[in-house]
Amino acid sequence: MIDIGDPMKVEVAKLDDLLCRDPYLNNHVREIKRRYGCFRKLLEQIDGAEDGLEKFSRGYEKFGLHVNPDNSITCMEWAPMAQGLFLKGDFNDWNKLSHPFKKLEHGKWEITIPANPDGSCPIKHMSRVKIGLLTPKDVMEDRLCPWASYVVQPPKTEGIAFHHHFWNPPPEERYIFKHPLPHKPASLRVYECHVGIGTDQLKVGTYKEFSKNVLPRIVKLGYNAIQVMAIMEHAYYASFGYQVTSFFAASSRYGTPEELKEMVDTAHSMGLYVLLDVVHSHASKNVLDGLNEFDGSDSCYFHGGSRGTHSLWDSRLFNYSHWEVLRFLLSNLRWYREEYKFDGYRFDGVTSMLYHSHGIGEGFSGDYNEYFGLNVDTEALTYIMLANYMLHQLYPEVITIAEDVSGMPALCRPVEEGGSGFDYRLGMAIPDHWIKLLKEKADDDWDMGHICHTLENRRYMEKTIAYAESHDQALVGDKTIAFWLMDKAMYTHMSKSSPPTLIIDRGMALHKMIRLITHGLGGEGYLNFMGNEFGHPEWLDFPRLGNNESYHYARRQWNVVDNGLLKYQVTQALGIKVTKSLYLNVEAVSSSSTFTPTRVTIGVGASGKYKIVLDTDAEEFGGHKLIDHSTDFFTQNESFNNRPNSFMVYIPSRVGIVLAKVD
Repeated sequence: MIDIGDPMKVEVAKLDDLLCRDPYLNNHVREIKRRYGCFRKLLEQIDGAEDGLEKFSRGYEKFGLHVNPDNSITCMEWAPMAQGLFLKGDFNDWNKLSHPFKKLEHGKWEITIPANPDGSCPIKHMSRVKIGLLTPKDVMEDRLCPWASYVVQPPKTEGIAFHHHFWNPPPEERYIFKHPLPHKPASLRVYECHVGIGTDQLKVGTYKEFSKNVLPRIVKLGYNAIQVMAIMEHAYYASFGYQVTSFFAASSRYGTPEELKEMVDTAHSMGLYVLLDVVHSHASKNVLDGLNEFDGSDSCYFHGGSRGTHSLWDSRLFNYSHWEVLRFLLSNLRWYREEYKFDGYRFDGVTSMLYHSHGIGEGFSGDYNEYFGLNVDTEALTYIMLANYMLHQLYPEVITIAEDVSGMPALCRPVEEGGSGFDYRLGMAIPDHWIKLLKEKADDDWDMGHICHTLENRRYMEKTIAYAESHDQALVGDKTIAFWLMDKAMYTHMSKSSPPTLIIDRGMALHKMIRLITHGLGGEGYLNFMGNEFGHPEWLDFPRLGNNESYHYARRQWNVVDNGLLKYQVTQALGIKVTKSLYLNVEAVSSSSTFTPTRVTIGVGASGKYKIVLDTDAEEFGGHKLIDHSTDFFTQNESFNNRPNSFMVYIPSRVGIVLAKVD
């Protein structure tokens, strides 16, 4: 366990900056100092015991299987409750006892296997290997190395447990990165994607196919970053990658580690910033092919007892107070940066990490006592601060994003201010608001003032990534926005030659407007899940027993948007225009009557002449061309909506426009 001493004696370097921005935090200064003190004390301990955070976070260089310069093999593991560890595999004909580990201090074990008599490595590239564990109950069981970099599920005839295939290709087969890393985008436009469903075929897509077929689409659409999901190996494909079994292994479903390197490098060659969807909030409870019970106890990498199990996710929860757990997780972040050149990270399940309740049953009303009370998990929060501090110290161009629904103050402020260190948080209230409106109200009754408030309601100087829908809303059991709006009519009336229908007309109009206003007002960044930019016609469902292992919904139907005879092309066209050009200094509009034909007063900051630069009803976007773009709008010296100047425009129903100052 970690001794943090008396953290209250440590002062926060830039606390005054934080308090000036949010005076409500003054009532919680003591708690902010305590949290920061925990972080500083832990950092000092790592500096003293491990010669610094940089070396501490390179655990992958010592733990797991490694080839030494003389071609001998060394393997180190951490299994504090184990009675014995043994290495077995193809190299020793799966002899259970011939290669025992030597027990070291602090629960560590190590084995060295000399080179073969001819000087070659005793474990061949791609040969299978496992760890034999003598449990505290004197039972011999198999385990996968927690640091394994390549694990593969065997054919069903051979069983279901994954095998660790020792990855040590010869130099000529290793991928060499060719392209420089892109700079951190000033305006983050993220394309959330999944390699496996990136094909329109009834199968699992590959890294190579994604590089060739999907990356060029993303660039054409105007995005400058991709957020790649389900890379960390997961035994259950239908978990969408959120039940991780092997944290250091890039998923073998899509190809080899070298092919993932090539995919990332290809993205960099196109100027795309590459984010990894990283899951450090929990882990699969699998024993044979996961971390669970690695040393034969329930408390190796995880909390023991009920604290170590997530009741809703049926998964294990990390014990962030363990020294070796910190080494494992911090090294995991370094591994994907150093080995695969990922530029940044989207941290999944941050709300679950932050609170002892894991957010279950929590309403999060905005009362600051919810964020600074006993429900906050200090150990997890300290890990988050440490991870963000490390990444930003070592990699100045890194971006980290928090998936947090609670609205924790200072989550996206630097650690030096007493914050948690993230660069962005996901605007998770935004898609929830859109779905609620679509479920409960006709669009004639939508209140634009309320919509704008939801979109703009975010913490001052804490960046937010806005999105109308992500993969969460695309999953089976829910509906995408396009499906909520148009449902089965998408199967019969999306042809450009089909007679006009009110459902499709209304649905396409609102689909475009929702994206436009979310993009314009929702945050400092924008995110879209693959296919939703054109209104993908079906939900997402992975092959599983409940659907007879079908891949029908585990793919993206690019054919419908590539087909020039369908209306999906014009829906996508607006997204391209917005993504590529809407990062201009435009004024926001708020009106309670935008969804009916009306004259609308618009408040603006600068006086002068304005012109329409984007119109969702334009012909290129499948609209009816109801707006005259030749009209100029001149401001009057009359304040409106807390802005000093204003003018009036005519807006037909279900139309959105963007105006820009032209002189």
